[in-house]
Order: sequence, then C-alpha cells, then structure tokens
Amino acid sequence: MDFVELEAIEGLRWSWNSWPASRSEALSLVIPLSIMCTPLMESSELPILPYEPLICVKCGAALNPYARVEYQSKIWLCPFCHHKNLFPKSYAGIGENNLPAELFPTYSTVEYHPGKSTMPASASSSNLSLRPNWGNGFSSSSLSSMPSSANSSNPSLNVTDTRGVNTGPAFVFVVDLCMAEDELRALKNELLLVVSQLPENALVALVTFDSLVKVYDLGFADCTRVVLFHGDRELSSTEIQQFLQLQSMRQPHMGKVVAVQKQGFLLAVSECEFSVTAAIEELHSSGTVTPGYRPLRATGAAISVALGLLEGCMVKTGSRVMVFTSGPATIGPGIVVQSDRAYSIRNHRDVVNGRALFYEKSCSFYKRISQRLCDASVVLDLFACSLDQVGAAELKVPIESSGGFMMLGELFESDQFRKCLRQLFNRDNDGNLKMYFDATIEVVTTNDVKVCGALGPCLSLRKRNDRVSDNGIGQGATSTWKLCSLTNKTCIAFFFEVSDNHKIEPGSAFFIQFITRYQYGATGIRRRVTTVARRWVLKHSPEISAGFDQEAAAAVTARLAIERAESHHARDVIRWLDDNLIQFCSKFGDYIQEDPSSFRLSSNFSLYPQFMYYLRRSQFLNVFNSSPDETAFFRLMLNREAVVGSLIMIQPTLFQYSFDGPPIPVLLDICSVSSDVILLFDSYFCVVIHYGSKIAQWRKLGYHKDPNHENFKKLLEAPELDAGQLIAERLPLPKLIHCDQHSSQARFLLARLNPSVTQNSTYTEGSEIILTDDVSLQVFIDHLQQLAVQG
Repeated sequence: MDFVELEAIEGLRWSWNSWPASRSEALSLVIPLSIMCTPLMESSELPILPYEPLICVKCGAALNPYARVEYQSKIWLCPFCHHKNLFPKSYAGIGENNLPAELFPTYSTVEYHPGKSTMPASASSSNLSLRPNWGNGFSSSSLSSMPSSANSSNPSLNVTDTRGVNTGPAFVFVVDLCMAEDELRALKNELLLVVSQLPENALVALVTFDSLVKVYDLGFADCTRVVLFHGDRELSSTEIQQFLQLQSMRQPHMGKVVAVQKQGFLLAVSECEFSVTAAIEELHSSGTVTPGYRPLRATGAAISVALGLLEGCMVKTGSRVMVFTSGPATIGPGIVVQSDRAYSIRNHRDVVNGRALFYEKSCSFYKRISQRLCDASVVLDLFACSLDQVGAAELKVPIESSGGFMMLGELFESDQFRKCLRQLFNRDNDGNLKMYFDATIEVVTTNDVKVCGALGPCLSLRKRNDRVSDNGIGQGATSTWKLCSLTNKTCIAFFFEVSDNHKIEPGSAFFIQFITRYQYGATGIRRRVTTVARRWVLKHSPEISAGFDQEAAAAVTARLAIERAESHHARDVIRWLDDNLIQFCSKFGDYIQEDPSSFRLSSNFSLYPQFMYYLRRSQFLNVFNSSPDETAFFRLMLNREAVVGSLIMIQPTLFQYSFDGPPIPVLLDICSVSSDVILLFDSYFCVVIHYGSKIAQWRKLGYHKDPNHENFKKLLEAPELDAGQLIAERLPLPKLIHCDQHSSQARFLLARLNPSVTQNSTYTEGSEIILTDDVSLQVFIDHLQQLAVQG
C-alpha cells in the first residue's frame, strides 16, 4: 500500500489503515488509532464547487460519495447516521447520469466556494456519464440546477467600514525599540517593504514598546499622535479599549452595533500609507542602557494592548499581531528575567526545579492571551533576532494555539529574517495574500468510532456529542476545533477509539469526515470536505499489519512524546517511549520465546524501532545543550508539520556526493564520514554541507578554479544547489552551515549521527570516531530484542 500516494488524494496519513473491531483489540496495538490530517493540502485534482454543501439534519455530515441516493424519491441516506435527507428542489435534475461533483466516487475531497467553479482537468476526460450540469463550469444554462444557496449572497465574515467598503486582513506591527539602531534600521526597511506591497484594503496598525507601550494614531495627519500605556501594568481588554476610546465609537442601535465615529489606530493601507510609512521611518532606538542592566522591555503588555486594539475594532476578516523583538521581557506581564544582569535568564534546570522566578506566572498570563486570541480569531507571530533568549518558551502556547509563526534568528539584517518575512506575505495568482484565517475543523464519525482529541495548532471548542470519547488526548472533549490560522502544510493529529456500544461486524466499513471551514483573505468563507472509508477487520487479520504506516506512527508518537514532555521529566518520557516500543515489538515481532537471535520484524514494522532510537536522541526530548526557547521552537514546529517533514526532524537525511557518480543516500552513521566525499545533511532546522578533509584541502588550494578540474568544480556545486532548493521550500528558513571534517562546525552533523564507532570501539586507522557514551543503534536494537522476546 502506497501511503504517500494515498495522502496526495485524501490529505491523510493513518497510523493503522485497517482497524480491529473491538476497543480491547485496538488498545493492544500499542500505537493509538490516529490520523495525521493536512486539511488544506494542495491538490491539482481538487474540485471547487460554487455552492454550499448539503448537510445531514441529524449528524451534520456533508453529502459525500458514500451516501446512498434514491433518485426517484430524491432522497439521500447519510452513511454516518443512516438518516434519510431530502434533496432540495435545486437538485431536481439529479440522476444516475447526472451527479453533482460531491457524489463522484473519485472525489473524496471537494471544496465549496460560493461564486467560483473549478473542476480538475481529469473531470473532462473521465466519468463522462457522471458529468453533472452543476459540476463542470456552471454555464448560464445550468444555473437553474444549482443548489439554491449558490444563488444567495455569500455569507462571508467581511466587515465594512463606515463607507461600506470591504476590508481585508488586519496586521498590527509590534516593534521593540530596545534593539540596536542598525538592527532597527534593517527591520524598518523590511516593514516599509511589506506595507508598500500590502493590498490597499488591508488594515494596518503600529505599536512600539520599551518600558512604555505606544499605539500610533495613523488617522491623525498633523503630527505624530500616540496613546501611551505603562509597560508594568496588566490591563484587561475592556480597559485597553477605554484608554483607546474604542468603547465610545460603538453604540447599540436597533439591536445592532454600528460605528458612530471613525477610529484612527487601525486603518486601511489606502487611507494611511503615508502616515504609517512616516511613523515607521521616524522610529529610533530607545537609547543607551545602564551598564550591568538589561533594557526595560514590556513585551507582554505590548502584545496585550495590540490584541485589545483588534478586539475593540472587531475585525472579522482575519488579523495578525506580529511581534519583532531582540530580547526578553524585563518588566510587566510576561516578564522573563529581571533587568539586573546579576540575574541570569532561566535554563531548563531552573524550570524543572522551580527556580525560574517568573516562568509559571508568565505562562499563566500567556495562556489567558491564548484564549483571547482564539475568541477574537487573532494570530500571534514572533520574529526574534537575538544572541540570547527572548522568552519564546513562555510565548509558545499562544503562538502555537493561534497557528502563528515563530522565527528565532540572530540578526534582523540577515537573509533568514528577510526571506521569512517576505515569504509570509506571498500572494496567489489572483493577487490575494496566501493566508487562511478563522478556521474550524469538525470531525464526523460513524456510531462505532469515537474521537478522543487532537494534537497540533488548534484549540478545543468543547462541542460534545455522542461520538466524542471521555478519554481525552491533547485538545479533547470536542468534535470541533478552532484554528485562528493555518497553511497548506499545517497538519493536525487526530486520535480515535472504537466504541463498545454495539457489536461491530468484521468486514463492514466505517466512515470519517473532516469539514474544514476557513476564511481566505477577504474572498469569503470556504469549506473543504474530506470523506474517507476504511474496514473493520478481525483481531489477527493480516490486513492490520499490511495497513500499518510506520512513518505516520512515528510522527504521531513524537507528538504524544512532546506533549508528555511538557509535564514530565525527559527521563520519564524516554522510559515511556521504551516501554511502548518493547510492547510493540513483543506483539508484532516473530520470535522464539527467550531467544533474541530469532527475533524478526516484517518490512512494514522494521523501521519503526529505528525512528524511536533517533527520537530518543533528538532535540525534542534531549534538551541538553538547548535553551528553553530553542526547545519550545523545535516542539512547536514538530507539532504542526506533516509526516515527511516530521520524519526529517526525527531522523535527518544524509546524502553523499563523490566522483563515483550521482549523489546517493547513505546511512546516518559515523561510518558515512570520509575524507574524499561531501555530505549533505538535512535535519529540517539546519542544512549542513560537510567537506571531507581531502575535498576541503583541494578546495583551499583552488583546484575548482582550474579549467583542468571541471569535475571537481561540479562536485562542489552540486550540494550547494540541492541545499538551496531545500532551504527555499521551508518556512522558517533552515540555517545553512558549511564545515570541513574535524572543524568545530562539524558538531552539527556529528551530534545526530549513529555512534557506531566511539572512543571505546576497536580503532581502525583512518576511520572517524564520535566521542560519546551514547549507545549505538545496533546496541539499542540488541537490547530491544532481548526485552521483547521475554514477553
């Protein structure tokens, strides 16, 4: 079974593609029944339907290819709850040879976008007998057969200002003034470029902070006018709006809230481009800092004020609070460290031992911010450029839960920052910003399946029904989740369990449907519906093993591990991983009791222990030599990445370039390091080009500049081109590192290699070794086999 090809069709990767027919049998699988869902995965075969979906009045499922249709009586039977639903009059022309696209058997995923129709090219060449009037371009002659909702006005969430003009998404730029003048200058240049390229209907606001928080009135053209907030105070949303006089700008009239006065803090680019550009250009660093002290930086207060501004203006087209900072908060809510440099910033040991003075209080403050972000559908982004920590560990929860972006860099003058910011503001072919806001994901299941929860950049909306399990995992106790923002690559892990309410017949099918509702810029509400089916199987059915996706299982296990790591010590998490792996191998391995040499795993399971070995050693669990900020960033990225990206994070890839032929993948092992090859190492967060000692020596002698050594020149260029392609595809951009064998920078590669040869091994002249006490992969597997065969 090709799980990658299946993912391209469904946008889903299942840990188990065949499920046992009882809860006890499902629990014995060790790895939970789960689905890695990328709800907005790009697909050239995705049909866009210009009308609203038909919804089952009983369970809320959308019409799909698995529904039974009675053409004579114009009734469709919901496959989830078996309720009979009437087709509306607009479906009067439905028939076996005239089906709407959502009933095409080849379309497990369709997208509803009132007002636009796009059918895949394959629809014109296949299923000709099924081609419906309303599924192929919506010609004027077919409008009468469209669902009535397609002819009605689009119920989008667009807001209008007092003149009735549709507005676009809103951006509040929150700028730290404590950074050095040259850094601030580089940041200003990028912000000016962003503003100049925003759509004219996009809303912008400017907030700056040091010890004070300043909100700029962009509608006051005579001079610079700001509202000041003390950075050491925690204000409620209502108090912030009162200080900004936003409360007086909305008065109830005939049961509705109407604007009675135009505010100037958040305006369309078309109205304030000159004033916001002038304000950004006039920004200057706060000045010198007292020796021995950190700058007074009120990051938490600035975020709260920016959020209060958006809450007061009631933006409904999606909005982002974008924070640009160069250091930790030292005063006010969200404080990370005291201003006095005699006090060092917290590390992992301080957090574990309770010696981080402000950590718990600041995390509590940002959890409250998370709920406000969710309620207002606001995204929080963090761009931090500093050689020290900035408090990303405390900020992780609101950034992750809102689907925000985090970048930890060194300089605002760097290409990494510039490319990240520009890529975030990319546009599609129609000129719209490629940003998706205010999304919800609803999961509908058949009676015999219950949803346990989700792990990823989402929040539970606490919408329970009889298909929701009492055993919560991650964001549980709901069938619907909120995502303030997502991308085409955002991936959520959903967890399920088998219901014991009634006996399940092996061989019968069960269904799961994902309904994703989201706002795309100012173009209105879209709904993407994915409906999939799998079969129940007997306990010892070979279909269970055949349907095991070990890559998806590794990604799911990694998310469960980092969730556990937030509340448990790393050693306890690794022990939990080991116990689960032993149970897994004991259940699915072929062996003779008490005979480790007889242990075998089939090809469908053989890579999973290897993934777990590298997960145990990864920066997600092994926090040694990582700061709390770095660990928070790594875990945030893993918790939203799809299966392929997650695997690269867990077990990096390694390619070898030599004179012997094209590049080839090699083992992630110290034995792959050689003096006469170049290695390209990709751990997702950094890309390393490692030159063997001979290659490095020839490069230093300039052989690649000699026309007689053209092959050597091409050998040096090949990994550079491949590395450039890897970097261009990711956001945030990974760090590119060039290093020579035996140099200090080579540690970025050596730290992730399997230490099959160490200082304790039998030394072979010319071989590379790793100085470590870690066990090698082979020793790990040997121990695993010894423990597995005892069960």
